[in-house]
Amino acid sequence: MSIVISDEILQASQLTPSEFRQEIAIYLFQSGRLTLGYASRLADMPPHTFRQLLKQRKIALYSYDVEDLELDLKNLQDLGRL
Repeated sequence: MSIVISDEILQASQLTPSEFRQEIAIYLFQSGRLTLGYASRLADMPPHTFRQLLKQRKIALYSYDVEDLELDLKNLQDLGRL
């Protein structure tokens, strides 16, 4: 599937085509819609370079919320390690 972004929209965004792709990839990664691998492909960047871009933007590579912590604590208790 191809998506065509009009020159008018690109100019309004004040981004180059490459920057536009990166912004879309970052958004989709950050919202959990794309994995790091797919987002880096969309951004047309090697995964390492995309990770560096995320780091510059202070965007976490992994999502770890309270539910994850609670599950980890429960598992550690069940294993007798806590």
